[in-house]
Amino acid sequence: MATQFDADNADNLGEIEMQFAVKAVQQAETYWSLLEKIPGSKLKLTKFDDDIFTCLLEAFPEFKEPANVAQISEEDMKSAAGKTKWREFCEQFKDIEDYNFGTLLRLKASEEYTQEGTIFAVRIQFYAIEIARNRYGLNDWACKK
Repeated sequence: MATQFDADNADNLGEIEMQFAVKAVQQAETYWSLLEKIPGSKLKLTKFDDDIFTCLLEAFPEFKEPANVAQISEEDMKSAAGKTKWREFCEQFKDIEDYNFGTLLRLKASEEYTQEGTIFAVRIQFYAIEIARNRYGLNDWACKK
């Protein structure tokens, strides 16, 4: 007889966490490699880019201002209010494969991935922020350096 999985009481298995971390780093390296070769303003990250961008601006009108997406506040994203707002945003995209898979997000569009300047986020947050950055041309510098 199958038992119900209880995520709240499940053990954290180091091996599984390490596999997730490796996949997140690989995704970040792949994305950065693309930015070094193609201006971000010419990149399309998903077939849902238009919908993600529109919903981002509806949920977070502050991101209509490029400066507010150029530098992200981890505190704002991970505060109780921020988590609630982002959770509501993310749930709109549960049909996108791996929308809630862990990934790395740069805090500043003007910097590469660094240990101090990178946070852990879910994939749809990464898509939303990076699609906005690309549309505003904030990542184009990586290709020109």
